[in-house]
Amino acid sequence: MDAKRKIRLTIFLGILAALAPLATDMYLPALPKMNVEFNVGTSLVQMTLTATMVGMAAGQIFAGPLSDMCGRKIPLAVGMALFALASLGCMLANDIKIFLVFRLIQGLTGAFGIVIARAIARDCTSGAELTRFFSMLMTVNGLAPILAPVIGGQILVFADWRGVFMLLTVIGILLTVSSIKFEETLPKRLRAKNFFASFKNFGDLTRDKYFLAHCLLQCTWFSVFFAYISGSSFLFQNIYNVTPQTYSLIFGGLSCSLVASGIIPIKLAGKVSELKMLAWSVCQALVGGIFFTVCVVTEASIEFTIFSLLVMVSMGSVIGATSFSLSMRNHGKEAGAASALLGSLPMLAGGLMTPLVGIAGSKNALPMAVIILVGEILTLIIFWKIIFPVHQRGAKFSA
Repeated sequence: MDAKRKIRLTIFLGILAALAPLATDMYLPALPKMNVEFNVGTSLVQMTLTATMVGMAAGQIFAGPLSDMCGRKIPLAVGMALFALASLGCMLANDIKIFLVFRLIQGLTGAFGIVIARAIARDCTSGAELTRFFSMLMTVNGLAPILAPVIGGQILVFADWRGVFMLLTVIGILLTVSSIKFEETLPKRLRAKNFFASFKNFGDLTRDKYFLAHCLLQCTWFSVFFAYISGSSFLFQNIYNVTPQTYSLIFGGLSCSLVASGIIPIKLAGKVSELKMLAWSVCQALVGGIFFTVCVVTEASIEFTIFSLLVMVSMGSVIGATSFSLSMRNHGKEAGAASALLGSLPMLAGGLMTPLVGIAGSKNALPMAVIILVGEILTLIIFWKIIFPVHQRGAKFSA
């Protein structure tokens, strides 16, 4: 792959993979206001995040096998067109129940961009090159959580939350056009014969204990990450009393660490093992989770709380890139199905955690801290007890 095509592909795939943070983070500054406008409880408003996460989890289960059977281009273009329509439905919704339905559809269709982007990355690269490429992908992707809440916060200065979904509709349309122009990466000779043949790959993948361990690790990490995403707006706006615009800047600033840490696997791939990078990032994230819990319990100042989250959140790119690369080493032929499981199961786990964050009300961050701490501990246990021993035994991985 030449340098120019690689750059174009990285940017395109990065935007596709960014649909998750775009669909969630952009309207985070509006959650407290939506709480009042829809006249519902905090947990129900946070359920709008859950609906999207559950939709993205379910959508990836079908998107992966479809892309293995039909190629990447057609499912991608259809998915992005439906994402644009679902975003329009969210913008026009006047009832929380209708809004929840369109958020679910938005997740289902947006999932096609997420899972197919990862499958295309595996189509084009492997080994250490896959780690570098996926790290570049996550670095581009990392710009979304930086820009999304900042853009969302600024939209709220001139319009209400519906303006956010108007912008998402436009993004969906642009991605649809780009997908139509996209060059196919899965040759017909390598495609699954039918949908059910492709779907059977899930059975083979779940019998691979090493692959399943990475799925579980990403499930626990996503539980942590989405507890942070769904709880941060209430933490900073309702407990620390900052404005939506200030919150968006805090959230965007913390997200800058995702982009910065994404450079680490790019520079170290082929020099330092993915296993060592994963071990280090999991341990640092746990330190941040412990520090954050202490901040919540002691009602620490906002500066200490932001720093604790910085230590934790910054490891997201390293954990994602290294775990994905390691888990995909032996699954090039079923990249769509493997990508679907790696995306759907963690997304589902993260989505199920979001309403629990607000279970004690909008001014109590203790549930958020508990979910983060427990999730970090489980992530470390899965790594040391399941993933690390496989490498100790000298397991061989294909290119």
